[in-house]
Amino acid sequence: MAPTLGKKLLLGIALPALAVSVAGVGFFWRQASDAVEQSTAEQADAVAELIASAFTLAQKDSATSRQEAHRSVTQALRSDWSMFQYVQELRILDRQGAVAWSRKLEEEGRPFPGAEKILAKSTRVEGSRDGQWEIVRPLGGVACAGCHPAHTMKVGVLALTINQPKLQREVTSVFQSALAAVLIFGGVLALATGISLRLFLTRPIRILSSAMHRAEAGDLLVRARTEGDDELGQLSRSFNQMLARLTTMKAEEIDKNRDLQAAQDQLRLQEALETTNHKLEHRVRALSLLYDVARSFTSTLELHEVLGRITQLVATRLEIPQFSVMLETGDGRLEVKSAFPTGAGTEGLVFSFGEGACGMAAQSQTSVYLPDLGRESAIYVRRSHEEQGSLFSVPMIHKDRVLGVLNFQRPVPNGFDQEEMDLLTAVADQAALAVQNAKLHEETVGLSLTDALTGAPNRRFLFSRLENEIARANRFGNQVSVLMIDIDHFKMLNDSAGHRAGDQVLKQVYELMSKMIRKVDTLARYGGEEFMVLLAQVPKHEAHEVAEKLRRAVAEAPWEHGRTQPTGRITVSIGVANLPVDAIDLERLVDSADSALYASKRGGRDRVTSYASGMEQHPGRERGPNAIKKIPSGTHAALPAPEKSGS
Repeated sequence: MAPTLGKKLLLGIALPALAVSVAGVGFFWRQASDAVEQSTAEQADAVAELIASAFTLAQKDSATSRQEAHRSVTQALRSDWSMFQYVQELRILDRQGAVAWSRKLEEEGRPFPGAEKILAKSTRVEGSRDGQWEIVRPLGGVACAGCHPAHTMKVGVLALTINQPKLQREVTSVFQSALAAVLIFGGVLALATGISLRLFLTRPIRILSSAMHRAEAGDLLVRARTEGDDELGQLSRSFNQMLARLTTMKAEEIDKNRDLQAAQDQLRLQEALETTNHKLEHRVRALSLLYDVARSFTSTLELHEVLGRITQLVATRLEIPQFSVMLETGDGRLEVKSAFPTGAGTEGLVFSFGEGACGMAAQSQTSVYLPDLGRESAIYVRRSHEEQGSLFSVPMIHKDRVLGVLNFQRPVPNGFDQEEMDLLTAVADQAALAVQNAKLHEETVGLSLTDALTGAPNRRFLFSRLENEIARANRFGNQVSVLMIDIDHFKMLNDSAGHRAGDQVLKQVYELMSKMIRKVDTLARYGGEEFMVLLAQVPKHEAHEVAEKLRRAVAEAPWEHGRTQPTGRITVSIGVANLPVDAIDLERLVDSADSALYASKRGGRDRVTSYASGMEQHPGRERGPNAIKKIPSGTHAALPAPEKSGS
């Protein structure tokens, strides 16, 4: 624990003063003790000199023996011992260590313990621990020659023990009392100083420090005590004024922060509102675009027009610089049907399912995004030329069936964000619906113009083509020939082998004849077991040759059900008519071919007959105004099938 300010002051002032006082008392005590010791030593030496002189004088004044001289000195000393009140012990030792003379007569003549140490000492004065002084002084010489032999000039030593003088004891007592007084005074002074410091310095400072700590912790409402007008009181008042100013500043800061927080909240709300408005605007634009896409896609049912509008809309409205539409070909492949920019050489490219990004999208029925084509592996990109930028392939799916793939490409990496990809996915969904509708329309139109059994064009398609060819022939002066073909004994075939066998023969006959005419010619099923061939720009005699070739091909072909026929094989009868040789309009041309056909029937079947004037008088079947209806130009009105004649 760190010492307080009071302790520091006490240790820094009171203790040094006490130490100086104690040191001063000790110094003067030492000086007085030295002076007393010096005086005592001088006094002891004087006493020894006095006693030695007494022995000498006694020897000179008396004619008696040595013992008497000693005895006289002893009696004199004993009779007036008060003058030697400080002498504790007094004896003279000879050279052998025996007591030659002593204050105590019983010691004389006896050995003295410790005599060797005393005899070894020279003249000296020593102080003892118990306040006594020991003086050793040698004796002998001329003064002792009268009593002692001449050769023993040194008789022995004088050993004198003197108690500590009273002055020294008094001096010691005085200085001891002074030292005690100084210590007591120092203790009282330290106690008084400590109490004063605690009351007037430490406690106020501690209270002020506590207030400062609370203020440091954030309690700006705390105030320090302002007791007195001393420096601590002034410091407390200054501290309180500072806290008051800080409180005001804190209140102002809180108000400013509150206003700033409110402004920030409003700014965040405004930013959130702007963000929401931006998202709504973008969403509205996206919905508007999707609406335009749906309206544009559904405005036509022709597949090529739908693909063209998809390409144009993506390039103009979505600003996609590279785009292609791929359709599924029916054999697990994808073919580019329309692309932007046009003429770039991408139309007609074929990818297999799983090949490239488009193939992966078709195979997985999920979108594939390649943010950087330059870094993609060959599994996603064909390396026929260096690809750069980003590619987004979206499959067109309708009822879990892949119709094709839309490929969106930009020349820069990371060219599509998530929001735009979501929009393009929605466009692909709309495109899939439009493509499916166009295909359904195409199939519907095909079904309306195609015979469901044989796959041959039906009468609607036939008469539409015939009408167009006649109009072209009348305009440019060309010829048009038609062949009316009927399978011989077809009713017998159905009755004997069944209608399934009859249907099979119809399909086989159509497949055989369709391979033997030109692509510009039209082979259509006229009705029942009858077919008609439209030969554009073919004269009558060439048409007869074509008919003969078809007749021979049918007659010579191996037929599974030929044994049911009277001739043991399948045969056909054919009638030939020409415009403008035999007729000048559609109705008359068809009637002429029909009359020629029944002329072949009457002639024995399995033959070709060209129309000649008068054949219509023996048609071989019922004729009437409803047999052939004129088809208005530009329409696909169905013609009623002619009645069967029994072939």
